[in-house]
Amino acid sequence: MSEKSPEIEDDTGSYESGLPGFLGTIDVVISKIEAIMLALGVILMALNTCVNVIARFVFQEGLFFSGEINRILIILVTFAGIGYAARHGRHIRMSAVYDALPVKGRKVLMIIIALFTSLVMFFLCYYSYGYIETLHSRGRILPALGFPIWWIYIWAPVGFAITGIQYFLTAIKNFTSEDVYLSTGVVDGYADTESEV
Repeated sequence: MSEKSPEIEDDTGSYESGLPGFLGTIDVVISKIEAIMLALGVILMALNTCVNVIARFVFQEGLFFSGEINRILIILVTFAGIGYAARHGRHIRMSAVYDALPVKGRKVLMIIIALFTSLVMFFLCYYSYGYIETLHSRGRILPALGFPIWWIYIWAPVGFAITGIQYFLTAIKNFTSEDVYLSTGVVDGYADTESEV
């Protein structure tokens, strides 16, 4: 049975998971939700900022809730974005030693990196959940919007958990495949952009 060649994005921008079956379906659904959250978050931040600037110049008074909305959206985009970047193999890498290794060495190092990063993400998920519990117990609210401040930090443990799962699946993908994978759907290697003219 031949393994389907995974792709992250085709010409239409769609995402195809490198995972088989049900896990692949879940991966694709999560990827689409993240992409929508990121796009909406960035668009809403830009719109909110533009409306606030126009309000300041036209009415000499900005929107009193604009800063809080941007704060919420920045947290959302940041923590939705870490899982998205892990899924697409887009995190910054220091690869001088890694690139000098033979394929088997790169595979072993990638498994170690993915498992270690996964553990760190789950550790951060645990502590961010504890931080949310602390904020909840204090009962603080956002002054302009008036809802509990802990709501805006829910994305932190969710983002860390999704990223931890993504790196764990990357380690599994490297265990079970012949190629070296940066994520479940991105094969290690550099694109030859010089020849694409």
